[in-house]
Amino acid sequence: MHPYRSHTCGALVRGDVGQSVRLSGWVHRKRDHGGVLFVDLRDHYGITQIVADSDSPALAILEGVRVESVVTIEGDVKARNEATINPNLSTGEIEVFARAATVISAAEELPLPVAGEQEYPEDIRLRYRFLDLRRETLHANIVTRTKVIRDMRRRMEDAGFTEYSTPILTASSPEGARDFLVPSRIHPGKFYALPQAPQQYKQLLMVAGFDRYFQIAPCFRDEDPRADRLPGEFYQLDLEMSFVTQEEVWETMEPVIGGVFEAFAARDGKVRSVTPTGSFPRIPYDEAMLKYGSDKPDLRNPLIIHDVTGEFTQSGFGLFEKIVGSGGKVRLIPAPNTADKSRKFFDEMNDWARAEGHAGLGYVTRKGGVFGGPIAKNHGEDRMAALYDSLGLGPDDGCFFAAGKEEQAAKLAGAARTRVGEQLGLIDKDRFELCWIVDFPFYEWDEDNKKVEFSHNPFSMPQGGMDALTNQDPLTIKAFQYDLVCNGYEIASGSIRNQSPETMVKAFEIVGLTKADVEERFGGLYRAFQYGAPPHGGMAAGVDRIVMLICGVQNLREISLFPMNQRAEDLLMGAPTPAEPKQLRELSLRAVEQPKG
Repeated sequence: MHPYRSHTCGALVRGDVGQSVRLSGWVHRKRDHGGVLFVDLRDHYGITQIVADSDSPALAILEGVRVESVVTIEGDVKARNEATINPNLSTGEIEVFARAATVISAAEELPLPVAGEQEYPEDIRLRYRFLDLRRETLHANIVTRTKVIRDMRRRMEDAGFTEYSTPILTASSPEGARDFLVPSRIHPGKFYALPQAPQQYKQLLMVAGFDRYFQIAPCFRDEDPRADRLPGEFYQLDLEMSFVTQEEVWETMEPVIGGVFEAFAARDGKVRSVTPTGSFPRIPYDEAMLKYGSDKPDLRNPLIIHDVTGEFTQSGFGLFEKIVGSGGKVRLIPAPNTADKSRKFFDEMNDWARAEGHAGLGYVTRKGGVFGGPIAKNHGEDRMAALYDSLGLGPDDGCFFAAGKEEQAAKLAGAARTRVGEQLGLIDKDRFELCWIVDFPFYEWDEDNKKVEFSHNPFSMPQGGMDALTNQDPLTIKAFQYDLVCNGYEIASGSIRNQSPETMVKAFEIVGLTKADVEERFGGLYRAFQYGAPPHGGMAAGVDRIVMLICGVQNLREISLFPMNQRAEDLLMGAPTPAEPKQLRELSLRAVEQPKG
């Protein structure tokens, strides 16, 4: 028999009754029933109940060992009686009577509990991540992550893609987020950068004739952390295709991404619905910003925002009339079936908007066709009734108003739509609603620097090509650029690329760079485009966010093995740490102390 185990702790079933077995694992729980000790023994595969009584030499050993100690048990498989069968365990019909027990590794007193799913301070969880990872839900999430990645790879290969690895040490990119720099010992004073994404390399692969590329790519960005973005590193399903239109990219990737969600749609005894492959809605950016107040709308929320600016050009409600007169916008967010809600519900929404940094959120109440609130009173009963009729709102529907400059009104309306949907229980949590957001603006106005900037990916092809760049107002140009959104999260972003060197130079000239700047900053790509570049496009899907959605968690730390904390610190390994003086000398560097305050 194997020195540690003949079976795993998830393998034994009723058919094994009568066998002598050897199991090894962690002591998960102990229950002392007066001379009879029950121990749940856990390993990666499951839990087996161990029984030791006064007739067993194992009793004294197991009584004295702490939970989370590693032990080896030798014993006999017995059937549980009907009253004690545990249907929640794969081994729930049997138990193992311990004849002998050996303590392989004794555990000290635990800094956090492993059994159970209690909330615990983040700093403790991350400092003792090796214990945290033993907890059932987190352990299962990590296993799910691995299975999702394996499923992605299989689907990509079935779709004709080949996995290629691109460099980790590369050149710093002047666009996008901050780079992580790596000093060169061989070239003093010079630095490599960790890739923010394999963007230029995958385009170069298309120029090199590889046609369909993908990889599960590690990416590195020196960004501040947030719930849906970890500091430091993340992984994406990166892909590129040659001789394609954006419609072909969508048609190719919907079965891949949609198929992954379908494969993992079951959780906690429920099977969640997934937008059928081939029918992901394609929503233009401008429409998304108007109807949902966001370019990553949650389509599980049925509420649609309406632009009612024209209604208030002449109105008894002077505040809105003044906002509209100065070029602002007024957006309406329905609040259906709120006749039974008290005034407190509407006032709390207004308080919430102010706490979020907005001037406020106006509202109208309606009960049995009777309007309430200062906006309705000043705007007029008849005009409010006509507005409601034009929007299809009912006699017991309230509504909220977001007013201000267009960008501010859209942002507040979008956030209010989400909050109203959540407060009224309108969002079906058992659905994955996917859609494409398309036709992004190519440029945007940078108010701080008073200049035109790229709004998204500078390597995208502008719709209309060179003619649009030459003859069109830059702020009206759209890009062949698209995002894939699920349940309010951007899970992928991509575009058809600009593969013309002349068009590339012109696109960058509009944001203030010269041809010499392009050659210096993007020399590899610029040179490649002069030697026969095929039309190409692709996208990158966030592996971490997809797994987060599939696992039903709100924070990426719940699906990552060894994440950093909110201050970008690895509490387990103690990173970052100061470099030794010898290391700095070898790299021709010295540390400069930052001024305090």
